[in-house]
This record gives sequence, C-alpha cells and structure tokens, in this order.
Amino acid sequence: MNEDAVKDYVDHAQATIEAAPQMDEANTKAAVLRDFLDLLDWTIPDNTQLEYSVEAFGKTYKVDYALILDGTPVAFLEAKGVDTTLTDKHRKQLEAYLKNEDVNLGILTNGEKYEFYRREVIDTKVNVNTLGRTGLQSLPERVTTLRAFTKDAIQNNEWEKILNRIKELREARTTLEREKEDLATEVAELFSERVSGKITPLAESQAKEMIDRLIGDIENEINSDGDSPDRDGLEESSQAVVKKDQTDSSGAYQITFFDGENELAEFSASQQADVFIEAVDYLVRNHNLISELEPLPYIPGRTRPIIHDEISFEGKEMKQPRELAGGYYLEVNLSSGQKQRELNRLVERCKISIVFNCKW
Repeated sequence: MNEDAVKDYVDHAQATIEAAPQMDEANTKAAVLRDFLDLLDWTIPDNTQLEYSVEAFGKTYKVDYALILDGTPVAFLEAKGVDTTLTDKHRKQLEAYLKNEDVNLGILTNGEKYEFYRREVIDTKVNVNTLGRTGLQSLPERVTTLRAFTKDAIQNNEWEKILNRIKELREARTTLEREKEDLATEVAELFSERVSGKITPLAESQAKEMIDRLIGDIENEINSDGDSPDRDGLEESSQAVVKKDQTDSSGAYQITFFDGENELAEFSASQQADVFIEAVDYLVRNHNLISELEPLPYIPGRTRPIIHDEISFEGKEMKQPRELAGGYYLEVNLSSGQKQRELNRLVERCKISIVFNCKW
C-alpha cells in the first residue's frame, strides 16, 4: 500500500458519496466499503466473511465484516451507512465484539468517517484503545495506520510492530511538547557550563527550534507513507508535514487530548482563543480540572489569574475573561506560546496528554 493508492480510493469514494449523500448501510457497503477492503487487500469470500456471528452483551450479533486468516478472525470492520453518524453506542458495540472474540483490531466506518481500534491485554486487563479517527479526505495522512490493517501486515505479524512504533512516537511527541521549555533550558545550561554563558540565550532559542523540528519529524513518521530502507520500512517522507499543513482545508487550530494512546477528544476552530476555551472547558467538565487547581485563583507564576471564579483578584483584573462551565472564568489574553504552556500544565494536572496540530 502507498499514499497514491489511498488517494485513488479517496477520490472514488468521495465521488460516489457526493452522488448519493444519503446512502444507507447496504449501499455504502456495496459502493464504498468493498473498495476499502480491496485497498487493504482483503477479498470476499476468500478471507473476508460477511455477517460474522459474535457474542456481546449476552446476545448474538452479526459484525459486518470479519477478516479471516487460517479460519480465525483477526480483525472486525463494523459498517454504517453514509446517512448514519458514528456514535459512542457504535463504538461500545465494536469494543464488545473485539473483547468477547479475542480479536485485536477493529475498524468502525460509515464511508465518510474512519475509526481504528486496537485490543490489548496488559496484566490480565483487556483494553480497547483508539488508534485514530479521521475523515475520508484525511485517509492519505493515515497510511501508516492503514498499513497495519492490511492482510500482509497481519499475516506476517508486522501489524503489532507498526502500531507499537506509532504508540512510542506519540508518547515521545507528547513529552517533547509538554517539556519543551524545560528541555531547552537544560540544553542551554549545558552549553553555558561547557562553552560559555554568553551563548545561553542563543542556545535556548536554537534548542527550541530543534525540538520543534523533531516534533515535526515524529508527526511525519506517524502520519504518512515512506520507503526509507534504513528504518525498518516505517520511516515517512520528509515532505509530509508541509503537505499536511498545505492541504488542511480548515486552516484551523486543532487540539487533541489523549489518555495514553487512547484519543479522548478533539477540538478545532479558526480562532486560537476559541479552541483554547473549548479545550479548557472540556477539562473542567470532564476531568475535574477545578478540583485539581483549588484553591482558586489559578495563578501559574503570574500576578493576574488565569482561571478564577471572578474576573479579578487583589485588584488585578483579567484582560479578556471568557466564561467556562460552572461559572468560572478563563483569561484568553495570552500569546500562542503561553496558551500552549498553560494547556500543557493543565493536562498534566488531569493526568492526560495533549497534541497541538495545524496552525499551532
């Protein structure tokens, strides 16, 4: 599989969906998803079984496609119609199928949206983690993940190596983003001790640029296809990050929260302040952020509050307060770098991680 093959599939699927935007499940399977299976090199009936019986919630259900090797299902694809929005009910359904049938890989799709899942057993605990969620147009940016679901990758046990590599890279990227300032300071201090204190500001600036380039290279390897022969076939094209930025149709600021490798939520907006507010509000609503910060106000090394239940504190007022859930206020008059630093600090309090994409 390569990026051109994925683009061909996307072009054909997009044209099909535009011609019939309200396709039901049966027509979506016939007109779109059979081609998707072909892209992954799975064929009916050779190694793909329709309406495969599975146990879940104490009943017997039919998963739309079971991908079979040596008579045993190795992945499930649960399909919905283009006319159906993917919901948490559908996700829990697929999760139950994977857990109950001891199947490691799953895909949930309605032809327009694609979600990829992995079942893992760690210390006897069975988890189903999200590998990624993407729209049809962004599939070419998920070639590495797609490759893990191909027949050859599963047959040759390469799928686990591919996905473990993605997991490690995501964790490294998150650490670099979260600790960028501290890492750059440590590099600058090392140069100051070993070379000269005169170059400390320049060394710190250069260290930050190096970390940014490294994050870009990691993003590149995670998302795109490549054929570098000296990195186990998993290294990606050096042009992919530029390409991703150029082809992003929304030009939005994007933020994605993760719990380990499990994607929790994604926010995007054309204005930086809007996505900043949405992200913090999510942490307040879903991760008890306020209880992690109390007693308020939250003043991380500043004289004016960033989060408070009032818009001022000891005579220092927020310059641009925006209301959050529960009647709390967030200061949004911050630079891009300040917003990123504050979000990194906040997610650390909530014991999750964050990834910044696109305009960030």
